[in-house]
Amino acid sequence: MSVLIAIPARYASTRYPGKPLVALTGADGQARTLIQRSWEAAMQVSGVDRVVVATDDDRIRSAAEGFGAEVVMTSETCRNGTERCAEAHDLLGSGYDIVVNLQGDAPLTPHWFVESLIDGLRADLEADIATPVLRCDGQALSGFIEDRRHGRVGGTTAVFGEGNRALYFSKEVIPFTGRQYRDDEPTPVFHHVGVYAYRPAALAAYPGWPTGPLETLEGLEQLRFLEQGRPVLCVEVEARGRHFWELNNPEDVPRIEAMLKHMNMN
Repeated sequence: MSVLIAIPARYASTRYPGKPLVALTGADGQARTLIQRSWEAAMQVSGVDRVVVATDDDRIRSAAEGFGAEVVMTSETCRNGTERCAEAHDLLGSGYDIVVNLQGDAPLTPHWFVESLIDGLRADLEADIATPVLRCDGQALSGFIEDRRHGRVGGTTAVFGEGNRALYFSKEVIPFTGRQYRDDEPTPVFHHVGVYAYRPAALAAYPGWPTGPLETLEGLEQLRFLEQGRPVLCVEVEARGRHFWELNNPEDVPRIEAMLKHMNMN
């Protein structure tokens, strides 16, 4: 099965305008943009036929081409990364068996997350989309709860049922658990990692579906699949000692830079 990774990136983010071009300093003291670090993460994934940056902004295109990425220019009407990936795949001729959306704000995504995701979709022929979930330990869960207490979106959580079929995704911390956990203790809460692998037919249909009330309320693009009754596979992945965090807010920059330095990532 041929695999395309598309990295959707837009300049006009509501919460953080210009986010793809924010510089992140690594362990060697060198600063590279968020979009470059996300592209470098994509290039580490094995078994991929092509990696492209999908954007509607000339500033992002110029930066991406400057570090050697292939760029697909998409329209300004794309409402989210999934719609941008759908358009990019169409512009490339719709010839891939699996399209991966590696969002441009997740430079810490380990390659094995994406590889497990691709393997999961290949094995589950009934799923239209697959996405990774990571079990929170007590420390991660405390961080999520603290972020929500202060009105920040620290991450998305997922609940799933039989066959690892997704039941819901939320920016709130779900499911509710009233107990305290040790920092290294596993919890029943799963962090949803913002990476997706789609079957091309479902991806092509997605932009034509109406935006439902849950997607509107949560601001989570994957909920459109659930609201359409489409099967979403949650693939549990292992951290292997690595920290994962998305860049959602300006205050996340020092946190991600610290993680880059801790992992000795240039």
